[in-house]
Amino acid sequence: MSDSWTFDGDLRARIAGHLAAHDRQVVAEPNLSAAAVCIVLTGDAPSAPACLFLTRRAARMSRHAGQYALPGGRIDAGETAEQAARRELHEELAIEAGPDQIIGALDDLPTRSGFLVTPFVIWLAPGTPVEPAPDEIAELFRVPLTDLFAGRGRGSNRGLSAEEEAGEQVFSLFIPTLGHDLFAPTAAILDHFRDVALLGRDTPVVRFGEPKFARQ
Repeated sequence: MSDSWTFDGDLRARIAGHLAAHDRQVVAEPNLSAAAVCIVLTGDAPSAPACLFLTRRAARMSRHAGQYALPGGRIDAGETAEQAARRELHEELAIEAGPDQIIGALDDLPTRSGFLVTPFVIWLAPGTPVEPAPDEIAELFRVPLTDLFAGRGRGSNRGLSAEEEAGEQVFSLFIPTLGHDLFAPTAAILDHFRDVALLGRDTPVVRFGEPKFARQ
């Protein structure tokens, strides 16, 4: 990808414009647990290459232990999705994000593990203190936006593989920073972010399957 995705005002304006123009898909699934996640965009310094935060959940967690995830969690009673996203970001990474730091939202995504996820894109100034909560976060990764375009010798980092359940295909993205594939639902959210927020394509989030471990 020729674009370096520099963390600057031009990038923020581009992403904000793309998200505003996108016909966001809102899903009504009362039997699913509502959740919100954050795609946190930042850079090591102003005008440095932009990156996003990806976490690996602590092994002691009751759900999705040891899995890669975006910061986020369930929406509590009386909360909006935006409020839940900001609260979870503070609980997991000690980041206080104001409403003005939310650039926009992406399509709702129902997951096979029983959640209805609303992703928010958040702009975080360089040098903002970040303190992963050890009881929730085992590791924090700063993934360059260029990783979302990195091919595997086939011109694309997108993958589909067979699942043990008949007729199900699992969606994945190869992430060089991790050195291996990242699977849906997180991979589906980041793929959607790439297409809509970075490239301005008004495309819906992919609805391919998730590996069995992602449902635990």
